[in-house]
Amino acid sequence: MVCYAIPVNGPRSTTHPCPQYLCGILPVRRCKEMSLPDFANKWSTELTRHIPPGQFGRYLLVGAWNTLFGYGTFALFTAVLNPVVPHSYILASLLSSLLNITVAYLGYKWFVFKTRGNYLREWMRCVAVYSSGIVLSLIALPVLVFMIRRNTRFFAEAPYIAGALLMVVVVFFSFFGHKKFSFRSPA
Repeated sequence: MVCYAIPVNGPRSTTHPCPQYLCGILPVRRCKEMSLPDFANKWSTELTRHIPPGQFGRYLLVGAWNTLFGYGTFALFTAVLNPVVPHSYILASLLSSLLNITVAYLGYKWFVFKTRGNYLREWMRCVAVYSSGIVLSLIALPVLVFMIRRNTRFFAEAPYIAGALLMVVVVFFSFFGHKKFSFRSPA
């Protein structure tokens, strides 16, 4: 094993291991000094080596469309329901999520993971992956809206800001859920 030492405060000291070095892999047998960009590249390569080339980029592209479409439908449903339903952003979140899951599913199936057949099974798995995000959003959305309204001057905009913040969390979680569960290849 190799310990990759990254200097935090200046040049390498003779008293290394560790107060001013961030060590990577243990156990330490020998140390090789590495710059912070090299260290970041090493770890990003380690994290993504099991992902086929281009797949994560396609996921981000489809994800950008899904984010725009998803946030647009959330905003539209919130605006339409606001005059007739108290706390309309909660119902808008639920309704837009169901529509957006289907749109996202088709993009991932046809463009990112490129699977064939199994439409209903994969769609149901996709719903399962996103369900945890929906539950998180339904719990966190009122809390975030309250916090934004209480701590900023954005009272009317609070549901939109909170929805955008929660969407970022779901993007990261969902890639691995879809890769490992929704669209996994049979072993």
